[in-house]
Amino acid sequence: MADGCMPRNDIEDRVREARILALVRGIHSTVYIVMVASIFFLLYAGVTGYVGLWLWVALGLLAIEAAVFAVNGIKCPLTALAVRYGAVTGYAFNTMLTERTIRFTFKFFSFLMVLGLVLLALRWAGVLK
Repeated sequence: MADGCMPRNDIEDRVREARILALVRGIHSTVYIVMVASIFFLLYAGVTGYVGLWLWVALGLLAIEAAVFAVNGIKCPLTALAVRYGAVTGYAFNTMLTERTIRFTFKFFSFLMVLGLVLLALRWAGVLK
């Protein structure tokens, strides 16, 4: 437009995309928090020997998360969705969490998850009591 203003449809599209991006980031952040809680619960169960409903819930959620990552080439499918709706790349572009919080998250929580699984396996094998 000659006066430097954006057409109404462009503004509406940008507002809609910003809302969708906020929703994607909110969902991604929620999934992240649930997965972190599941990993810490798995680790707790491995250390204490707890076996019960919440262990199976945590294991089920982690199995689903691992399958989603495996099917998507070790990438979160929400990342591509966030980029589609305007997220700028970086460590924390697709969540509402800070970059400092998630910079090393994949390696750190993968390690904790494997540690928890190893501890559980050792307990179930009778090596740890």
